[in-house]
Amino acid sequence: MRTRLALLLQALIIVLVLVAPAPPAVAQDKPRHGGELVFVVPTEPPTLDGHREGTFGLLHPGAPHYNTLLRMDPTDVSGTRVIGDLAESWTITDGGRTYTLKLRRGVRFHDGSEMTSRDVKASYDRIVFPPAGVSSFRKGQYTDVETVEAPDPSTVVFRLKWPSASFLTALASPFSWIYKADILARDQHWYEKNVMGTGPFVFVEYQRGSHWIAKKNPNYWDKGKPYLDGYRAIFIKDNTAQVAAIRSERAHIQFRGFTPTERDGIVAALGSRVTVQESPWDCGMWVAMNHEKKPWDDKRARRALTLALDRYQGSQALSRIAIVKFVNGVQVPGTPFATPSAELEKLAGYGRDIEKSRAEARRLLREAGVPDGFSFSFKNRGVPMPYEPVAIWLMDQWRKIGLNARHEFLEAAKWTADLRSGDFEVSTDAQCGYAVEPDLDLAKFQSRDVSGNNWGRYTDRVLDDLYQKQSRAIDPDERRRYVREFERRLVDDEAHYFPALQWHRIVPHSAKLRGWTITPSHYLNQQLDQVWLAE
Repeated sequence: MRTRLALLLQALIIVLVLVAPAPPAVAQDKPRHGGELVFVVPTEPPTLDGHREGTFGLLHPGAPHYNTLLRMDPTDVSGTRVIGDLAESWTITDGGRTYTLKLRRGVRFHDGSEMTSRDVKASYDRIVFPPAGVSSFRKGQYTDVETVEAPDPSTVVFRLKWPSASFLTALASPFSWIYKADILARDQHWYEKNVMGTGPFVFVEYQRGSHWIAKKNPNYWDKGKPYLDGYRAIFIKDNTAQVAAIRSERAHIQFRGFTPTERDGIVAALGSRVTVQESPWDCGMWVAMNHEKKPWDDKRARRALTLALDRYQGSQALSRIAIVKFVNGVQVPGTPFATPSAELEKLAGYGRDIEKSRAEARRLLREAGVPDGFSFSFKNRGVPMPYEPVAIWLMDQWRKIGLNARHEFLEAAKWTADLRSGDFEVSTDAQCGYAVEPDLDLAKFQSRDVSGNNWGRYTDRVLDDLYQKQSRAIDPDERRRYVREFERRLVDDEAHYFPALQWHRIVPHSAKLRGWTITPSHYLNQQLDQVWLAE
C-alpha cells in the first residue's frame, strides 16, 4: 500500500540521485560467491546495541548480523521502497490502525534457536516502551503505537492510536534489529556488549581500535545468500589514512563518504579500478545547546548563535573541502516537505544580509546579559569529516559576534556519553535519517521525555503537538503547513536547535565491489547480503 505522496517523494529523490555518476553496467552481472569484503569505518560504537545507538559506527559493522521486520529495497536508489525482511507479507486494516505481519518460517538465530513472533514483540516492546534503565534512541518515532501483539508464532500485530502514513517506513528502520526474547528476559543490557542475531553473517570478533570480523552464515534463511565468505571492518579515524586504505586497495570501500578532493585523488590513483557513486544525503549538521546550562537557558542567547552564521558563504566554501553542500531546514532541500529558499530566508540565521543578522545577534546577547568575549565549551564528535571543518567554521562565525568557543574534539563514544548525560554547554550534532520522511526526521526534536535523543534537554509541548498534527495529517498541504510551523518554532521562535549545513554523499570504491547501490542514507544497504566481489 503506497500513497501518492510516497510515490512523488520517490520520483523526486530518483531525479536527484540520477544526476550523480551511476554504478557501472557490470554491476548487473551474475553474482559470484566467495571472498572477504574489507571496508573502513571512521568511528567506533559506544555500545553494540542497535536499539540504543544511532551511529553508523555500529550499523556498518553490526547490521549484517541481524534482520529487521521490513527493510528498504537495497536495489532502490531513492531509498524509499519498503520490502519484507523477516516479514514476508502484511495487511493494513481498521482504517489504517492495525498492521498485521506474517513472519517467515524456519528463520533461526545464530545459536540455532528458532525466531518467532515472541522475539519480534520483545524487541519492539523494548524499542517503543523501553523498561526503566534502558535507552531507546528512536522511541519518539513510535508514539503512534498502542500495543504490539504476538497472537501466534508467525504473526505480529501492531495496533496504532491513529492512522499513520509513515508506519511501514518506521518498521523498516535499519536499527530495529530483532533480538532473542529469552536473552532480553534474562538481561535487557546483554546486547550492549554482545552480538547474536538471525542475519546473513555470524559474529567472529571485535577488537576495539582495530577490526570487526564476521563470517558467512551457512544456515541463512535466504538460500544462496550471502555471496561473500565474510567481511572485515577496519576502524580508521584519520581521513588521510582512510583515503590511503582505498588508494592502496587494502580496503574496498568506506561506505559513509569522502570529500570532493579525496574522491579526485582516489580516482587519479586507481583509474578504471575505482567506481564513484554520489547522492544527496539525508543527513544534516546541527548545533545542540544545553537548555540546563546558562546562558543557553535563554532563547535570546540561543538565537544569537544561529543569527551569526553566514550559511550561504559557508556552503560555497565548505562544499569544496568537506562533505557538506546545501543550506537546509528540517528536510532535505528539494524534497516535498522542504521549505522553499524564499521562505527559509525569513527564519533566524537564513537572511541574506549577514551584517544585519549579526547586529541583531549582538543586541540579543547584550539583552541576555552575555558579556562581549564570553567563552564557552563547544564539544565536537571525534570524526574528522565533516565535524572538524564545520566546527572550525562555526567557531569563526561566533567570534564575529564576540563569542569565544573552546573546541573539545572528543572520541565518539565520549561525545555521545556527554550528550546523553547532559555534560556539555554547546555541541555539534547530526540528524541523519534512513528515509526522507517528516515523522522520522522531526522525531528527535520532540520534548526530552518523548524523544530518545533530544540532547537539548528541553520540554516543549507545542512542538510535541505540532509533531502529532503533521504525523496525522493525510492531506499533503495540511501536513506541509504543520511541518513549517514545527520548523519555525524549533529553529526560530525558540531556537531550541538549529541546522548548520546539509551533507552530500560521495562514495568512491573498488570496481570489484558489486551489488551495492548508494542511497540518500548511509544507514541503508548495510546487511551486505546482496554484495559480492568480482574476480
